[in-house]
Amino acid sequence: MSYSTADSFRPVTLDDVRGAQKMLSGVARVTAMEGSRHLSQMVGAPVHLKCENLQRTGSFKLRGAYVRIAGLLPEERAAGVVAASAGNHAQGVALASALLGVRSTVFMPKGAPLPKVSATRDYGAEVRLHGQVVDETLAAAQEYAAETGAVFIHPFDHPDIIAGQGTVGLEILEQCPEARTILVGIGGGGLAAGIAVAVKSLRPDVRVVGVQAAGAAAYPPSLAAGRPVSVENPATMADGIKVGRPGDVPFGIVGELVDEVRTVSEDELSAALLLCLERAKLVVEPAGASPVAALLSEPGAFEGPVVAVLSGGNVDPVLMERVLRHGMAAQGRYLAVRLRLTDRPGALATLLGALSVVDANVLDVSHVRTDPRLGLTEAEVELHLETKGPAHCVEVGQALREAGYTVIG
Repeated sequence: MSYSTADSFRPVTLDDVRGAQKMLSGVARVTAMEGSRHLSQMVGAPVHLKCENLQRTGSFKLRGAYVRIAGLLPEERAAGVVAASAGNHAQGVALASALLGVRSTVFMPKGAPLPKVSATRDYGAEVRLHGQVVDETLAAAQEYAAETGAVFIHPFDHPDIIAGQGTVGLEILEQCPEARTILVGIGGGGLAAGIAVAVKSLRPDVRVVGVQAAGAAAYPPSLAAGRPVSVENPATMADGIKVGRPGDVPFGIVGELVDEVRTVSEDELSAALLLCLERAKLVVEPAGASPVAALLSEPGAFEGPVVAVLSGGNVDPVLMERVLRHGMAAQGRYLAVRLRLTDRPGALATLLGALSVVDANVLDVSHVRTDPRLGLTEAEVELHLETKGPAHCVEVGQALREAGYTVIG
């Protein structure tokens, strides 16, 4: 495959995806397909997890980046490449460029997580921190391309990128030929489009379902309008699919070949990430967990066997901690309560004793004794508790009330 940058809007075919698979042999891993007994019981049919979170660089992005850069003309390679990304695409471009001997420059937002910035540098890219949001970073990268002649490597809006990502679909059919439904997260649409081209060409009976975060769901209104439209101020913890507008190239493919696009809430994303960690022993980022979130949202909606594509595992440890707490709270396993008590010796110990009776594990205590809102003899306590589920949360609240405490938040 050798295409110039002017060839951006050619169709993506099964032959393109097969060519990409040959090109990626020995470069990208054929990632594992793991069964999930817990999800299978929930869905009532076999559920398999396609573990792209275990791919080199921690996500599927290496596939498309490598195929795109390998397809450049010699003079384009000599000019180097440039990309803009907050994480996964940055690392994919950096490693692909290093493997192909091409100079790479990657623009990342100033607030990008340090582990992702360090990994991108370690893979060999020159990292430039610019802007507070990805749109500003993207503009800077495109300006750099115009000034230097470097080739801009788009994260999803190019046929070579889509062909590379489509190799995930070929592997799914090889590893699980009996699959009836494939769930895949959608941001700009490159991965979903590539999988749809591969799968629908060989198995048109397989249902391909895209999953978006509700706070950044540009595809449903775009599909309704028949053209890509923008979502203002997309907001979601799933930064891997936090894209305000579908790509022009993947949009046409998704509209033609993807059977349905669903949305999931932040609570469902948190619960899915927690489930992957606890039940499957897999570290998955929120975007990568979106197909599992769709299963949790409506488990009876999908014909099995089901394959859920875990697209990436590059989650910042700080975000992981917040998401896990959020997921535990959504499942009734984490409870924050605030109450007032009489400020006297032993009052806090008495409160903690009341909680120990109902087996609530205290994770954190904030004890405020001096505040203009408090009376002369009052103190305010905020407790973070580990609980055993919704019923246990109710039991804890009832125990506090029976002990004479008034919960105020």
